[in-house]
Amino acid sequence: MVGMERTPSHPEVSEFDLQKVLEALVDPVRRSIVTQLDAAGADIACGAFDLSVSKSTATHHFKVLREAGLIRQHYAGTSRMNTLRRAEMDEVFPGLLDALTATR
Repeated sequence: MVGMERTPSHPEVSEFDLQKVLEALVDPVRRSIVTQLDAAGADIACGAFDLSVSKSTATHHFKVLREAGLIRQHYAGTSRMNTLRRAEMDEVFPGLLDALTATR
């Protein structure tokens, strides 16, 4: 498979739903994924995150974040890469990711 066949679907900006985003962010593992992506400022492969869950559980967390619109996933070779959709989130929900990623 190549190209779009391997690329999972992502919601359009017009489909972002605050309830779905907040439900995705309530889990500490998913918040960790978002903060790690934000701190890196670059795409990160699924296997390169510092997570305390199994691979199958991590896959579920990535799916929830993708379906809420928080991340975009694509393949680079055999690695599934993750991108934080910060600009799009900031456009629809200004300040939300800033509040989430602010150091305490």
